[in-house]
Amino acid sequence: MGPRLLRPARLLSLAKYAKGRVLQEFDGSCRSSSIHYSDFVSILPALNQSLRHMHTENRGMLGTTVLCVRKDNKVIIIGDGQVTLGNEIIKPNVRKVRRLGANVIGGFAGGTADSFTLFERLETKLEEHSGNVWQLTRAAVELAKAWRTDKFLRRLDAVMVVADAEISLTITGNGDVLEPYDGVIGIGSGGSYASAAARALIDLPDWGAEAIAKKAMKIAADCCIYTNHNFTIEQIEVAHTRSSEVIDQAASLSSTDPCTTST
Repeated sequence: MGPRLLRPARLLSLAKYAKGRVLQEFDGSCRSSSIHYSDFVSILPALNQSLRHMHTENRGMLGTTVLCVRKDNKVIIIGDGQVTLGNEIIKPNVRKVRRLGANVIGGFAGGTADSFTLFERLETKLEEHSGNVWQLTRAAVELAKAWRTDKFLRRLDAVMVVADAEISLTITGNGDVLEPYDGVIGIGSGGSYASAAARALIDLPDWGAEAIAKKAMKIAADCCIYTNHNFTIEQIEVAHTRSSEVIDQAASLSSTDPCTTST
């Protein structure tokens, strides 16, 4: 009995499923009449690794929901407590929202250890710019620059949302420092649900920032399997309205800025 053969169409469908990450060595031979089964078996480890990488990459930083709502004289950051590993819920009460010093609050989506490392770096940057009117913005821009360029930091897998009385920001490993146009930020797997619900409620006159944040997070937790109803909340009282030019002025003070700052 001869060797087992796989038709080119089957190999090509497997390659397509793996999004072209493996089987590239068969670019030429896939066009022949058949491929030996033993040849395909030899690349199965690479195929399995590719599929695991696809799963991790597609999940990305999906396993959580963190929401920031700014309205009237209050800023709220709220996050759920669920930690998911693959198909299992590992812990239901992780604190993903915390206070950074006296005047800054933040939340994270992504690897827990990675996020705490980044929070520590941000706290250091905040201390360096203590007393600066643009303290958080300057610290966030410098963290994003280091996160993107540092050999160690750029391996960290997380997204952060931070806020003070003046401004709310999203910080990513791509070098982005983004300010929302309406004071609402949602990150993580349920971030779109939460931010959409918050924006639907933000203009209601009888709804404060905390009520909006809690209702929006409840909707996100009902929709997202990676988000539970065990919420942690941090808040800041806003004493005044900032100038709309704060983030632009702070960004202009940074030298060699590889980051993207959006208002």
